[in-house]
Amino acid sequence: MKRGQENGANDGLSGPSERLLARRDELRALSARAQDSRQPVELDQSKVGRLSRMDALQGQAMAQESERRRGAELQRIEAALARLSSGDYGYCVRCDEEIAPARLKLDPAVATCIKCAGGGR
Repeated sequence: MKRGQENGANDGLSGPSERLLARRDELRALSARAQDSRQPVELDQSKVGRLSRMDALQGQAMAQESERRRGAELQRIEAALARLSSGDYGYCVRCDEEIAPARLKLDPAVATCIKCAGGGR
């Protein structure tokens, strides 16, 4: 049996590929909707008061951090999709041991087993 088939959809993971693709689409849509909130803040004091500018800067910083996190999650998803296509999905990228199906079900983009994630190896 091929390595990629050992930990495939037959073990109760309910289509990790579909879950990953759906989450990727959701993150891309969120990113597109939040585009305006990441734009530069108007600093002209004659148009906007000091507190309003501070609120706008805080909102912009929060939107930028949210976008950074979405980008990191998208990278994890793309890496998981690449592992799926290469047959390496379900195996730890550090120690090459099988990742527990329950861990993959919780987060289909996870790349490490619980031991490696905890720094055990």
